[in-house]
Amino acid sequence: MASGRAQAADSEQAWLEAAQAFIQETLCPAGKESNIQLTQLVIDCVKTTWLSQGRNQGFTLPLSYSFVSVLDLRSHQRLPCCSHLSWSSTAYQAWAQEAGLSGTPLPRERLLLLGTLTDLSGDLEQECRNGSLYVKDNTGTLGCELIDLDLSWLGHLFLFPSWSYLPPARWNSSGNGHLELWGVPVPVFPLAISTGPPTPIPVLYPEAASHLLRHSKLRTVQPNLAGKLVQLSALVKSQKKAYFILSLGESSPAGSQAGSHVPILVQVPAQLVWHRALWPGRAYVLTELRLSRIRGYHYHVWTTTSSSHLLPLKPECVRELDLQLELGRPLLEADPKPFPRTGNIHDRKKQKDLVRDSRLLSYTGMVTGVLNQAAGLYELDGQLVLCLSYQRVHGLRHVLRPGVLLELQDVHLLQSVGGGTRRPVLAPCLRGAILLRGFSRQKPETQSSPQVWGASLYEQLIWGHQLGLPLYLWATKALEELVCKLCPHVLRYHQFLQHLSPGNPSLGLQLLAPILESLVPPRVRSRDAYKEILEEPHHCPLQKVLLGVLVASSHKGCLQLRDQTGSLPCLLLNKHSQPLTDPRLIGCLVRAERFQLITERHVRSSFPSWKELSATGFVQMQEARVYVQFFLTDALILPVPRPSLHSATSSASAQTEPRLPENPHTGQSRLFLLCHKEALMKRNFCVPSGASPEVPKPTLSFHVSGTWLGGTQKKEGTGWGPPELKGDEKKDQKVLLIFLGSSVRWFEFLHPGQVYRLVAPGGPTPVSFEVGGSSYMSQRPLELAGCTSCLTVQDEWTLELESSQDTPDVPSVNTALPKSSLTDLLSGSSTDSLVSFSAEILSRTLCEPLLAPLQTKPGSTGARRGCVKITVALEIADCEFPPHLDIYIEAPHLPPPLGLLPGARVYFNQLEKRVSRSHNVYCCFRPSTYTQVLSFPPETTVSAPLPHIYLAELLRGGQAPFQAVASCHIVSVFSLQLLWVCAHCTSLFLQGRCTHQGSTCPTQTSVSQANIRLLVEDGTAEAVVTCRNHHVAAALGLCPSEWTSLLEFVRGPGKVALQFIGPGAQPESSAKIDEPLTLFLQTLCTSLSVLRPIVLTFELERKPSKIIPLEPPRLQRFQCGELPLLTHVNPRIQLSCLSIREPEHSNSLGAFASCC
Repeated sequence: MASGRAQAADSEQAWLEAAQAFIQETLCPAGKESNIQLTQLVIDCVKTTWLSQGRNQGFTLPLSYSFVSVLDLRSHQRLPCCSHLSWSSTAYQAWAQEAGLSGTPLPRERLLLLGTLTDLSGDLEQECRNGSLYVKDNTGTLGCELIDLDLSWLGHLFLFPSWSYLPPARWNSSGNGHLELWGVPVPVFPLAISTGPPTPIPVLYPEAASHLLRHSKLRTVQPNLAGKLVQLSALVKSQKKAYFILSLGESSPAGSQAGSHVPILVQVPAQLVWHRALWPGRAYVLTELRLSRIRGYHYHVWTTTSSSHLLPLKPECVRELDLQLELGRPLLEADPKPFPRTGNIHDRKKQKDLVRDSRLLSYTGMVTGVLNQAAGLYELDGQLVLCLSYQRVHGLRHVLRPGVLLELQDVHLLQSVGGGTRRPVLAPCLRGAILLRGFSRQKPETQSSPQVWGASLYEQLIWGHQLGLPLYLWATKALEELVCKLCPHVLRYHQFLQHLSPGNPSLGLQLLAPILESLVPPRVRSRDAYKEILEEPHHCPLQKVLLGVLVASSHKGCLQLRDQTGSLPCLLLNKHSQPLTDPRLIGCLVRAERFQLITERHVRSSFPSWKELSATGFVQMQEARVYVQFFLTDALILPVPRPSLHSATSSASAQTEPRLPENPHTGQSRLFLLCHKEALMKRNFCVPSGASPEVPKPTLSFHVSGTWLGGTQKKEGTGWGPPELKGDEKKDQKVLLIFLGSSVRWFEFLHPGQVYRLVAPGGPTPVSFEVGGSSYMSQRPLELAGCTSCLTVQDEWTLELESSQDTPDVPSVNTALPKSSLTDLLSGSSTDSLVSFSAEILSRTLCEPLLAPLQTKPGSTGARRGCVKITVALEIADCEFPPHLDIYIEAPHLPPPLGLLPGARVYFNQLEKRVSRSHNVYCCFRPSTYTQVLSFPPETTVSAPLPHIYLAELLRGGQAPFQAVASCHIVSVFSLQLLWVCAHCTSLFLQGRCTHQGSTCPTQTSVSQANIRLLVEDGTAEAVVTCRNHHVAAALGLCPSEWTSLLEFVRGPGKVALQFIGPGAQPESSAKIDEPLTLFLQTLCTSLSVLRPIVLTFELERKPSKIIPLEPPRLQRFQCGELPLLTHVNPRIQLSCLSIREPEHSNSLGAFASCC
């Protein structure tokens, strides 16, 4: 026993002597004497960490561990390894066992690593900092990765209790290894605890900072900015400099405008390491920023200075800066974010180029495979392909291997990109960030020779040839096949893949160059990093090219782009916003690089709470529709050689499509002028006598009415013979054509005012274009359509577009779209119930059906299909404020036609006009309704600022704007109501419980509701304004924190309602008058904090489509001292609040807002 103790003591003494020698040589400053304090602090730090595991077997020192320097790792450690000081052997074995399920775990070495954490490599100057992180001691430096960096750690000496080391590849003798720092480093010297600033830091929030960017003259202002990190770009490194851009947004959704954010450029070398410390979603303060303008960019941005700091945002340590008080003068307010307007509809008829709004998303996943490390291709979660080549991530690639956890911010998701992969691809451009969130437990595999020598070649494909993702994936696949064919027996890998000299590309690239030059689109600009990160709409090389064969669906009646993976519905427009009319486009190969991808999603739930949308038990119905829309001028159209260009689909669906004629040089045809086209919908048809006794189902179909132009023509060679009238055929006869079954595929090509040729394939039996259709339809609809006969278009018949100028029998036709007058549209006395007009769509929402059935079966989804309401602004010549009109689309016209989107211009023909009980005019879709999209939504919202008016201008009737801004004064409060309701049944929520009687609600979630009615005036007129929900807080002058506290006080009683009868009168309350909450609200509503000047943005409660006249002024008596006065008083205008803000000249924040 005594000898064992003596041996242990000798071992500890030897370990301590070795530790002292290591600390003196590796950690003490060079040229100085031994530092006994440093030695003791290091040993105490190691001992404390060692004892923390609780299983040290009686040893107070880790005698099995030896110290290792940076030089030792670089010189002697040839294999990957890991070291975990605070782990027991059992903990490591369990850790390694989990890693061994899919790979070889990192072997464990018992090594102690200490060093200074720094962003300086060696003794380089500050200007050479590039955002990398290093561990440094007296023997050298090693690059490292750390999951969650605290900037206060930089420059301090640490013990790293858990780490792994990845040595350089064997072929790279001059390379350095890389460290992965797993756990939180343990400081050798105690770190200073930050107590925060002695006084609150004055800060600007994103909305105010964005506003200040518009005032470039204020360059002397160097404010502090605060907000939540909503966007983080890549760390861009070039030969000249390195930088990244972050965006701060509002830290609370209740604060200011939704979506307000401000970009900040970070390019000071000492601050590039911030990129490793920033976490999206966390709130920060950046101090002492300045205004700067980037060359080639048309906006100013905030830029950090050498004295800027990055701090976590703590509400108690900041105060919001009053910019007007700081500047000593009022700051001219820029126009607020406008609401969608239509004042410049005609200016936007010249459509700009369409660019697809890139689908950017955030994703967190684990690397499960390395597909091609040199090309930057990895596998995520066993299902996705990750392409990192569009960012320069050389440092991160050292640690990327199966098992690494990554967070991808603002990454592109692309599907069906081709290039040899069928899986979806995630690819970040310079706008997005790749953030390391977990290290791998697996030992990295040895790199193959193609991956070793091909890295520079793949970079040249991206940054030199500017390849998009489909071509890049194809090029990597082609290079892999060439390498397998030639290497290593015919050529060495480096001979084929490595650049021969700076101006002489590799052999592999020389082989691909001719192909790439023919495939790469012309005029491809080099990447502009600033624009790629900042500009809207977003442009980058990852924008997907759309490629497929154009087919016409006989099942849905729409056009589709088809490839081997499936079909995608599409909407096409010809030049000058003309519809598609030429059926010869069917079967052509189409490549579109500029297009809009549209996703329409319809979710119907049994509650209004968005917090429980993930609970499938509450979701009644989910529908989605995805399609693309583009101009033909933005696409490459290539005809595909085939016997006939009119085949609607590929051979995959030949069973449902008509067969091609055996002899294309025989057949008959007849010309007709299309006058009107009806909606594509499911219709009932008469059943011929002797047909099946089964009840017929509604059939997808549409009708067109037109005029025959001459008689039937026979095929003569490659042309058509003279027209011949057969039987009952008459020249210029009105006809109704019925398209059903497979013939609905012609729906997208038929438009009024065009001349078409109806072609019947050749056969032994002559075709009569007057026979066979009348049995499907009774005589009455024919009479209403003004037609004497109808004809059912057969499945095998085809259509051809004819030029009306080349057809002598075409009568003079007015090609202008027929439109109703404004009087007919907004008049209740008009006898014409069908109206036509062009308009811009302002909004599209779901609503309940106009005539809901009185009784519906439980669980029935058909009765709850709903209704789509489209609000449009009519296109009226010489009208400053065009009227708005609501259009309702109900079954069987659902889903709506493609292209009815906010911002689109659409022509509506033969809508049914109705007048509601409240005397508002609205329209509904009918079977005879025809729509034509005139232009797609613009790529950016072009909105004119709302007019600033006097309230009296709203009394001009039809000449008044529907939305506007007015400077006015709150005279009094009429009523105030605050309540909490059940998110499921909307019953009152009292004391945390739903008060609904009879059944228990499936959710106990409540939502707040609020409304207030105010009397305002501006010296010209009075108006009653209704504010709802968060606008009530602005009306009461409460900041977000006070509004939240007030709602929490209301949660107890469930409801508080105050009714103010008149000036000086006592208010009526639903609660007890003497309750503190009621007294507070009474005092608040009569205080100067509420009765104050405001800038009100509003819309009229009276719709522009209301047909009853305005109430005339009334005679009212006023008492002025002892003298009575009689004057005409205009009626009070009814308004709905859109926003409330304080006037520019007001420096008083009010009693209740000043404390926020």
